[in-house]
Amino acid sequence: MADDLPNGAAQQAPQVKMNVLTQYIRDMSFENILARKPATGQVQPDVKVQVALDAKKREADNQFEVLMKLTINSVAKDTGDSMFLMELEYVGIFAIEGVPDEQMHPFLLIECPRMLFPFVRRIVSDVTRDGGFPPLNLDTIDFVQLYRAELQRRAAAQPTAPAN
Repeated sequence: MADDLPNGAAQQAPQVKMNVLTQYIRDMSFENILARKPATGQVQPDVKVQVALDAKKREADNQFEVLMKLTINSVAKDTGDSMFLMELEYVGIFAIEGVPDEQMHPFLLIECPRMLFPFVRRIVSDVTRDGGFPPLNLDTIDFVQLYRAELQRRAAAQPTAPAN
């Protein structure tokens, strides 16, 4: 069927190759605030997760560094008292080939974080459990929506030129 395409279009489609070269925790902190002033009775947590992404080209050919930064704040629903605060910077180094330049930015901020997310989820679960709380199993993050929201935020922050 690929032979039916005009001008050999099947051969022109680039083959995308992505390898995770390494991944690691760049920085992490966990504060068990509840331990300093224990709560009485059952406490219902309200967990807020903020995600920030960044990517940059490395000196080596076709290598990119992708940073996923999470800030997780858990407060008691009834009192608003902080229970714990966790900050995590997780980095992946990727070798990427075959992605057109105009598609590289969304690829780095959508596909690469998708590859890192299961590892980040496990770290958050382990650290919250080891920190004295039930393990926090993060909901799946929609990186496409996160990317679109960031584009909209940047567009809104751009000063508009006065109409002449």
